[in-house]
Amino acid sequence: MLNIGSNINEMRVDGSVSRLRSDLEAFQSFGLTAAEISIHGLDLVKNGRLDCSRAAEVQSVMADFPFRYSAHAPNPLNLMDKKYQELHRDVLHASLEFAAESGVEVLVYHPGRFLVEETFAISAPFVCPPEEQQRLLADEARLLQEAADCFPAVTIAMENARPYLYHSPYCYAEFPARLKQQIDRIDRPNVRMTLDFGHLHMASRFYNLNPVDEVRNCAPLIAHCHVHDNFGNPVTYAEKNQTHQLPFGKGDSHMPVGWGNIQFSNLFQAFIDGYSGILICELRGRYFEATGESAATLAAILQQAGAGERLAPSC
Repeated sequence: MLNIGSNINEMRVDGSVSRLRSDLEAFQSFGLTAAEISIHGLDLVKNGRLDCSRAAEVQSVMADFPFRYSAHAPNPLNLMDKKYQELHRDVLHASLEFAAESGVEVLVYHPGRFLVEETFAISAPFVCPPEEQQRLLADEARLLQEAADCFPAVTIAMENARPYLYHSPYCYAEFPARLKQQIDRIDRPNVRMTLDFGHLHMASRFYNLNPVDEVRNCAPLIAHCHVHDNFGNPVTYAEKNQTHQLPFGKGDSHMPVGWGNIQFSNLFQAFIDGYSGILICELRGRYFEATGESAATLAAILQQAGAGERLAPSC
């Protein structure tokens, strides 16, 4: 069964459990059958520990809706962090603890970054010697093996990354093939891949990759999807204002499906026959009112790809 859903946007929800409820109610009215919970957006983890009281509040709201749920670990989580690696490990385990207790199938995780995005403004363009990269990859693999063994009921879905001007390749996961290599190295049945269509589009243009070939190569590992649109043009990390980027077709827009120029049909045909996961329309908060439109457009694309009969009926 395929479930189309959307994300509880971290900036929109901003720690509010009442906003979580209202957004899930809206998702239900849009005909969605899945939702992705933002762990950081709901303040579920504080200083590396799960806030059990807050988790109970969120779980109570979640239980009132018939959605299939995924969750997103905090964006700054980086198992390659050189200074606070133990704290980052604790954040991952706390996120997995919430997922396991909540019946969440998939936890989305941003793979390790050799150079952390938050330091781009104070860093020179990326330089990380190959031997250092291999050490960091080994550290991440070891920590993910440990986490996967501790929480076998939750799939850790490693997300392909977007490129940035001047600082790429800051992350190996900008290249789906390298992400596949790391997942193969981790070698755990519950460590898989989140295919982010918007990030793939930007990386394919930036590095001159064939996106269909990239998806086909990773197809057996894809356990989760983030489906959103953009025009494929990267920006610097400092460029944040969407109203400034959109007129020029720049940035990781996270627009509704069909608003950019991603060729979704070709990509879905490369893996959808063997896929039975959740498809999250991961939109920026500014596009919340178009969530239903995005889901309907995605459903139509899936129909064209021959997967329409496998779509879960609306809740």
